[in-house]
Amino acid sequence: MNAPLPEHIRRALETVTLDDKYSLDYGRAFMSGVQALVKLPMLQRLRDAQQGKNTAGFISGYRGSPLGGYDQALVKASPYLKAQNIVFQPGVNEELAATALWGTQQLGFAPAGTQKFDGVFGIWYGKGPGVDRCSDVFKHANMAGTTPWGGVIAVAGDDHISKSSTAAHQSDHIFKACGFPVFFPSTVQEILDLGLHAFALSRYAGVWSGLKTIQEIVESSATAMIDPDRVQIQIPTDFEMPPGGVHIRWPDHALDQEARLFDTKWYAALAYIRANRLNYTALQGPNDRLGIMASGKAWNDTRQALLDLGLDDDACRALGIRLHKVGVVWPLEAQLTREFATGLQEILVVEEKRQVIEYQLKEELYNWRPDVRPNVVGKFDEGEGDFSGGEWARPNPTANTLLRANADLTPALIARAIAKRLRRLGLLPAGADLTARIDAQLAILEAKQNALNVIEVAGVKGADRQPWFCSGCPHNTSTVVPEGSRAMAGIGCHFMATWMDRATVGFTQMGGEGVPWTGQQPFSTEKHVFANLGDGTYFHSGLLAVRQSIAAGVNITYKILYNDAVAMTGGQQVGERPEGHSVVQIAQSMRAEGARKITIVTDEPEKYAHIHGLPEGIAIQHRDTLDAVQREFRELEGTTVIIYDQTCATEKRRRRKRGSLVDPAKRVVINELVCEGCGD
Repeated sequence: MNAPLPEHIRRALETVTLDDKYSLDYGRAFMSGVQALVKLPMLQRLRDAQQGKNTAGFISGYRGSPLGGYDQALVKASPYLKAQNIVFQPGVNEELAATALWGTQQLGFAPAGTQKFDGVFGIWYGKGPGVDRCSDVFKHANMAGTTPWGGVIAVAGDDHISKSSTAAHQSDHIFKACGFPVFFPSTVQEILDLGLHAFALSRYAGVWSGLKTIQEIVESSATAMIDPDRVQIQIPTDFEMPPGGVHIRWPDHALDQEARLFDTKWYAALAYIRANRLNYTALQGPNDRLGIMASGKAWNDTRQALLDLGLDDDACRALGIRLHKVGVVWPLEAQLTREFATGLQEILVVEEKRQVIEYQLKEELYNWRPDVRPNVVGKFDEGEGDFSGGEWARPNPTANTLLRANADLTPALIARAIAKRLRRLGLLPAGADLTARIDAQLAILEAKQNALNVIEVAGVKGADRQPWFCSGCPHNTSTVVPEGSRAMAGIGCHFMATWMDRATVGFTQMGGEGVPWTGQQPFSTEKHVFANLGDGTYFHSGLLAVRQSIAAGVNITYKILYNDAVAMTGGQQVGERPEGHSVVQIAQSMRAEGARKITIVTDEPEKYAHIHGLPEGIAIQHRDTLDAVQREFRELEGTTVIIYDQTCATEKRRRRKRGSLVDPAKRVVINELVCEGCGD
């Protein structure tokens, strides 16, 4: 136990630093998935330099879980990025960030002699809802194309179980609708490896590449191999490019762009996937009957499910199970799929959320002869002798659910599905030793689930505390409305007011705060509502919501909750610029938009004695008067604005720890015997 380390390991440990993941050009380093996304453009730049090309990189997007800390990681790595000619410029919102990425590829037709580099590659990033709002610019940019030494990856952070979102989301279908090939890595290493392939495909086929990430992958950490030569790019030899190629140009008619995308670029992408075998059969034997296809997290869960059933690789081969890992879920390359499917009796597709791989697989196998075409199941299975045509032929197919489309999948759910299909194929005969072992493993999984159910029934689940505002959080006060009034929620920490005693009902997507009222007031006897609007959302797109309410002439009071930080995603500064975005600037904008009346409510009114630039007629009130101010505003006609100015409590604690904020001279001591637990 206390034996000395070998000399070569001791020397290696002496030189290890936390910055290895960014500073090393070659070697092993421990990193998270988010940090791998920071390293990826550095690797791309190094690979280009090895080929004699002087390229640069550009990264832009908008933070949101599970990519909430990507911008902060990029800022911390700024010396390394700058050394590689990589520029990070956060977007005001997702679609403007995507437009900036489109601009990097428009350098392909910039005036001669104005380009500093041989090409600029780019990374866009955003949460799933950000992908949704970018479909217009995504389609335009993808139609236009990329440059030979540029290329763009759009990185989506998906939240399959609505862990930190108002709706569960899946970006695969939006990427597909925009024409982006969709990569889905299953490990930190694959973020690097498939990321390099995504850049190469984007350059070769003239399309943007989509790269899907979810919390279980991008927020995990592992030791990864950093090696610019690790990924060996194979240029397709079976695909002929058309005269003029596939890259961006000007002038370029819309129908010419469409024809180039539909007739050439997608098939060029397929040729790249095929040449580099980005989808591959990971396990096969001589007598395979059941094939299983999976990608991303579902691939990891499938491997775990097989182990939970007691099926290691040798057991799978003996039983006749073949495994196919899909690195690019759309478009599904047909030749690689055909190789995998040949000789199988059935294919089980394991994928989370709505079907992407399954529908493509069925289409690709549709014209096979019935005697060689394998049966395909995924979200639903079929009863014995059922040839009705699958889910769309049944009035309600949910009784035949095999792998649910809602929420996520777990190894236990997948294990039960695999065992069910093995029985259906006759691979688990009654009385066989293997059948008994699998039944015993299923019983263990069932017992674990039953134990959890018992705990929940016994009330222990109540230990899962309902999320609430932090101690000292401004929202404890700012989201309260006067008796007889109600508020509409917005996106941000203050959304939690919807399950508190705050008379806060309903919400919108980010940037739509309060606008539902413009569709309600003409048909309601209610005279007025409040709408909560966070400062980060205001800068992102919420200003337009206020503009809409003013244009509609409705009676509404916006409470712009200025917390001096985007606390929900890590305490970033409000406003994507060095000086941030101040209360004065918001007040000036609201006056210019035509707000009927504006008042600032704050816990520190005295600080405004030294602040200049406020429009005339704007009152400064202490937060103790918030109820009175709201009662006044709800009687006014038109759109009014209360700017509630109080720094986020969590951010205050962060700043005090960093020494950038003075500790208060006066502290409050709480008597637990009389505390009402309000959190304020």
